[in-house]
Amino acid sequence: MPNISRTGKIMPASPIRKLVPFSEKAKQEGVKVYHLNIGQPDIHTPEHALAVLKEYKGKVVEYCHSAGFESYRRALAKQYAGMGINFNYKQIMVTFGGSEGLIYVLMSTMDPGDEIIIPEPYYTNYNSYATMAGAKVVPIQSSFEDGFALPPISEFEKKITSKTRAILISNPNNPTGYLYSKEELLQIKDLALKYDLYIIADEVYRDFCYDGSTHYSMMQIEGLEQNTILIDSTSKRYSECGIRVGFVITKNQEVLDTLMKFAQARLSPPYFGQLVGMASIDTPESYFQEVREEYVKRRNCLINGLNKIPGVSSPMPKGAFYTIARLPIDDSEIFCRWMLETFRYENQTVMMAPAAGFYATPGLGKNEVRLAYVINTDDLKKALKCLEEGLKAYPGNTYNK
Repeated sequence: MPNISRTGKIMPASPIRKLVPFSEKAKQEGVKVYHLNIGQPDIHTPEHALAVLKEYKGKVVEYCHSAGFESYRRALAKQYAGMGINFNYKQIMVTFGGSEGLIYVLMSTMDPGDEIIIPEPYYTNYNSYATMAGAKVVPIQSSFEDGFALPPISEFEKKITSKTRAILISNPNNPTGYLYSKEELLQIKDLALKYDLYIIADEVYRDFCYDGSTHYSMMQIEGLEQNTILIDSTSKRYSECGIRVGFVITKNQEVLDTLMKFAQARLSPPYFGQLVGMASIDTPESYFQEVREEYVKRRNCLINGLNKIPGVSSPMPKGAFYTIARLPIDDSEIFCRWMLETFRYENQTVMMAPAAGFYATPGLGKNEVRLAYVINTDDLKKALKCLEEGLKAYPGNTYNK
């Protein structure tokens, strides 16, 4: 039998999706499954954006420029300028979601064996993207107790070697919901300049900041023009995960030229996705105000509910729509599967993402789960009740032991 590639063998399975067969089986048995495992919002996509699909009159769906429609990139540059992020349209590339953009960035800036420093816990697919590029993720542990704030910059410096090429920051953070301050980002700036590193800023959740907090972009920091690479996406902003449109933005021309080689190899980004994305730019601010208000309600419902369950704790996120919760359990992998396979409360159960998959350091996250508050508050309350009852019944419950 022919061999599988080494990269294929070491490619990690997604902790977010690997329990899907168990949830599907539960549904086939008539069980209601509350999905807190994945960041798929139930927020409606703007109607005017979807309307362009119905109104399309073209006779041929053509290739476009490998960097995306020029009209779209010009409109995006104007939109970002309104948020204090200034660049010209030739410095943005449209990609198949932020995911493809980040893969191309890593392949453009990393050689096999090179290292990228990321505070953990982090978005688990960063592992997959690094594996594709042959790069090594070097984790810096953030603390549950202080809400996953940026670790001391001295800890970053300890990890820098001759193979370090970049620091990756997700802001607001997935999976913790932590929002990095301008002061924290400035500390990263100093380190990047000292060691001549790229800063890859994943800012796909920048529209979701709460409690009066505001997002500050790494692209707004002066002096980092050649170091900063911004990753963004329409997926969460407009609840358009399925159109697969994201962006890479940088003022580093050598990086842009290299990205273009990968973009040309895949020919062009999605045609209809760009049409929807371009129409989405006209979404009124009232849409985002309503969405943020809804997420605050959901966040408060979930976090307050979690902290009322004996032995459970979770920090209050300032952004995105995720949290890491610490549970009184022996192993979150076993517990999450047990909830889907075995446990039922009034013929309902909850699907969660085991948090160990969001850490690179072995042993971390073993009693934690990532939860996404992307369902309505009524369902969140029912999911919390299921979780509470599930913890009571779980044989590996460690509360008061």
